[in-house]
Amino acid sequence: MHGVRERHVAVIGAGIGGLAAALDLLGRGVRVTVFERQAAPGGKMRTVAAPDGRPIDAGPTVFTMKWVFEQLFEAVDERLADHLTLHQAQTLARHAWPEEAGGGRLDLFADVERAADAIGDFAGAREAAGFRRFVADSRAIYQTLEPSFIRAPAPSMGALVKAVGPMGLGKLAGIKPFTPMWKALGDYFADARLRQLFARYSTYCGSSPFDAPATLMLVSHVEQAGVWLIEGGMHRLAQVMAGLVETKGGRVLYDSPVAEITVEGGRATGVTLGDGEAVAADAVVANADCAAVGGGLFGRAAARAVEAPPRAARSLSALTFLGAAKADGFPLLRHTVFFSSAYRDEFERIFDQRRLPEEPTVYICAQDRGDRDGDGPDREAERLLLLVNAPPDGDRNAPDDEEIARCETRTHDLLARCGLTLTPTGDGLTPVGPRTFADLFPATGGALYGRASHGWRASFQRPGVTTRLPGLYLAGGSVHPGPGVPMAALSGRLAAAAVLRDRALT
Repeated sequence: MHGVRERHVAVIGAGIGGLAAALDLLGRGVRVTVFERQAAPGGKMRTVAAPDGRPIDAGPTVFTMKWVFEQLFEAVDERLADHLTLHQAQTLARHAWPEEAGGGRLDLFADVERAADAIGDFAGAREAAGFRRFVADSRAIYQTLEPSFIRAPAPSMGALVKAVGPMGLGKLAGIKPFTPMWKALGDYFADARLRQLFARYSTYCGSSPFDAPATLMLVSHVEQAGVWLIEGGMHRLAQVMAGLVETKGGRVLYDSPVAEITVEGGRATGVTLGDGEAVAADAVVANADCAAVGGGLFGRAAARAVEAPPRAARSLSALTFLGAAKADGFPLLRHTVFFSSAYRDEFERIFDQRRLPEEPTVYICAQDRGDRDGDGPDREAERLLLLVNAPPDGDRNAPDDEEIARCETRTHDLLARCGLTLTPTGDGLTPVGPRTFADLFPATGGALYGRASHGWRASFQRPGVTTRLPGLYLAGGSVHPGPGVPMAALSGRLAAAAVLRDRALT
């Protein structure tokens, strides 16, 4: 073990994947340094300041698969509950439609029978029965893929078939890889509003429900299995993980961009920082978008080892509006979705025409609220994140100020037709769009989820955690097993495991 302790791994990026890899490596006695170009940890899990200075979560807002983090913390002899205060949500989200889309309001509950009753009251007994079948099939898809694909170090159809074995081949047909999400949902729901509600899970992976495989139904099971609210906001998770890295003997260096992954003898041997400082390492874990690595932002040798996804394969970007406002007329919960009456047109505009939608679906995270009516803010102006799907073209043909202003007007018009009026405080709700995300996450064009999950092959086209360059490993939401906070953490753990199998470290 003494020999292992002398080894050093450089981690590029203090996002969730990089921090998870660092913790696992530290738990095995490996020396770790994390280099982060920003002034704080988290990557996409970032915050901006409200007018009164309070932080607003400006990235991921939903915390699921708690067991991933419980196991990660246990690997370094810690308990997640000792570091974060979590409250399990009984209401997963509130949903609303304008009159021209059928109107109405529906809460989706974590308890399946309670949710089925609510759906029955909303759309009838047949739809409630369809929901129960949908839940069962979503669970089956997840249970097939979680051990055989999600936990696998690299996406491979051959490995998936081998993992399930001859007796499990029937289960593979059940994961519905060849059926588009929207089409498959028609087998469960006749009500277009319910198809919209459950099709939205494809956007969690940055994809269109009209092109994404029905396999993504598994996201519904993930949420049904538990959504937690983190006291202090999502960014607390990144802060706690970064703090643990340092407590366990690692270093997290902020404002330390990496300019190049150094290579000698056909192997990654460290990093060169933006100021020219060279840092030797026995292995490098790049917790950056694979587009940045494959696009040459860390040097030509690293670029040859990683395939950057083509521009046409990019996932959704977003247009967000952040700030504080007084909400009237509609009872927001922590998570509320207002659906467009032109759902198919929304995704055709984004992916085919590369424009902001004429009428967007709007997600609102009301960070000062809980999951029940009455869990309201303790002041008139509450912290809000409004999110609209957008094309991933922040580096080329990004929406200009006029297009963003039109989209903002249409956003508030949809909210008003659903009964919600927002009166912003200070300078209003600040728009943050694809151009800003492209600057924050270079080489992505503002795509927030890596490669879009369009077609059955897409999941197998994501890079695994190993690369063609010995000593270089990948982590984060753009690589296997996919986007989302827990998946990024799993990628970091898979990368750490691959590093530990590396003969140079053992």
